This record gives sequence, C-alpha cells and structure tokens, in this order.
Amino acid sequence: MFDNYNKVQQAVLETTLNIIIRKELQATSMALIAKESAVSTGNIYHYFKSKEDIVNELYKAIVTFNGEYVRAGLLKGTTIRERFEFGWNRVIELGKQYPQGFQFIEQYSFSPYIYEEVKKEVYTGGWCGPMNELYAEAIQEKLFIPINPKMMVQMHYGTFVYMLKAHLHGIFELSSENVSDAIRSCWNAVTHREIT
Repeated sequence: MFDNYNKVQQAVLETTLNIIIRKELQATSMALIAKESAVSTGNIYHYFKSKEDIVNELYKAIVTFNGEYVRAGLLKGTTIRERFEFGWNRVIELGKQYPQGFQFIEQYSFSPYIYEEVKKEVYTGGWCGPMNELYAEAIQEKLFIPINPKMMVQMHYGTFVYMLKAHLHGIFELSSENVSDAIRSCWNAVTHREIT
C-alpha cells in the first residue's frame, strides 16, 4: 500500500495507520508515532510538517492504492455486466485483504482532518470516477434506469460497506457465493428488468 514511499515514510504511515485503528485519531500523537515507528521526531518532521500532514498523506496513499486495485477489476471485463461484477468484487476483496485501510477510509473520509483539496484530488483519482463512468455507460446503453450515476455508485457502495463491516466483526462470512448474490442483487436493483 505504501510502496511508492521511502522506508522512513513507509514506517511512519504504517505506524500511524496502526495507531489510529487501535486508538483513534485524537489519541495519535507525534511522540507515539515516533516511538512505535522507531523513527526520530526530527526525521518525521523532515518528511511531514504535522500530524495532519501525515493523516492526509495516509488518506491519499490508501485511496490511490484502492483506486488502482479496483480499476484493475474494471478493466478486466469486456461487457458492462462483467466490468460491474469485476469492479465490485475488487472493492470487496480490498476490504477483506486490507481491513485497516478500509476502516481508515470509512472512518475518516468526511473528517475535517482531511483537507478539502486532498478529498477532491483523490476522489477523481480513486475508483469512484471510473465506476461512475461505467454506470453512466450502462444508463446510456439503457441497461440501468436513468438515475444519477454517482448516487447509484454510492448506494451500492453503502451496501458493500455494511457487508464488509459485518464480515470484519465476525457477524457472517463473506463467501464468494454471498458476494456474487449481493453484486447480482445490486445489478438487478438498477436494471430496467431483472437480468440473471
């Protein structure tokens, strides 16, 4: 997730993510980040101006990684239906394989700690933009009912977020069959007619 950063930056970002998931953002101090990452405070300040700077870089890194991961799924299929299924499968795989990144994004996407310019920058660079385009294409091809594509993507994402949260809390196992059923249900919910 942090492969594009040097070793010091990686250590700081990974440690910050671990602390935030364990203790919440308010309890995450520069001193604690330095202690747990084994990077001196001076060295941290060489790369990051403040705790807010670290949190924003962390947000940017995770959303960028998530975007690349999901876009790879959207490029796999040839039909709209296949791209839809591959894309949402990748969203769910991402949450299962990188639960801390998923939890961080869910908890802090609308936080005042995240600068507005960073939110805008990563929204277009993440996977939401390409998914919105896929839905717009499905509307244009008269596969989906004509609803705002951004809104439909967020509606479906909300479904998968709660499924992932239930999975991560041990309420139920997200088997491939459950995932396929949920994706098919989302597809059917916005099509002009049920397509199985």
